[in-house]
Amino acid sequence: MTTADSEVLVELAGVVKDYQGLRPLRIVDLRVTRGAIVSVSGPDALAAEVIVNLMTAAMRPDQGSVRLFGRSTEAIDDFDAWLAMLDGFGLLTERAVLLDQFSIAQNLALPLTLSIDPIRPDVLPAVEALADEVGIARGDLGRAVRGADPVVLQRVRLARALALGPRLLVAEHPTASLPRHAVTGFARDLARIVSQRGTGLLAISADRDFVKALGGTALTLDAATGLLSRPGLLARLGLRIMAS
Repeated sequence: MTTADSEVLVELAGVVKDYQGLRPLRIVDLRVTRGAIVSVSGPDALAAEVIVNLMTAAMRPDQGSVRLFGRSTEAIDDFDAWLAMLDGFGLLTERAVLLDQFSIAQNLALPLTLSIDPIRPDVLPAVEALADEVGIARGDLGRAVRGADPVVLQRVRLARALALGPRLLVAEHPTASLPRHAVTGFARDLARIVSQRGTGLLAISADRDFVKALGGTALTLDAATGLLSRPGLLARLGLRIMAS
């Protein structure tokens, strides 16, 4: 999953976190390096949120360590240091609040400026570039977010997550609200975008079609042990042993 000389963007080692689920969250070793695409299946929506909270130091692990951009989250001891650490972190999640009463363009502008009514002229080119990058038609930018197609809304969330140029993007079950016909296209666009940017991607998803189209390294988390493995690896090894 990583190479010795790769920059590790996030690392969870020996992590245990009791979050009032059926069992504590356990992750023995999870790393995402610069430019890598990694997907993890197994964690449900609540566990995915806990993983994000551990990465961003909103929670501390009961056991183990979490490092983001080379720095232990345990070492974050003031608000300014916490904000500085999060500068390189982007989150694609349906928990992100969209402003229904404003247009798609205004929602895209929000990470860049508080002056969105109207959008500042110097910000508009960046808004249009984000829309182009994530596949939002220019003709949709003036439409209200309220009532927009689920595919468009998820692309708005993606653009918002990318707006400040993160080094690491984390996606929480990114196809949960998408119609099935849109899953493969969204996954391919996401893979293309992070590859072009050189952004590391951690996608937490149980959607097999999404994971297949996304590419990269696909892992499954064993909730009981915290071990991560490639799907089907043991089965493939078994077939090789039988054939030898």
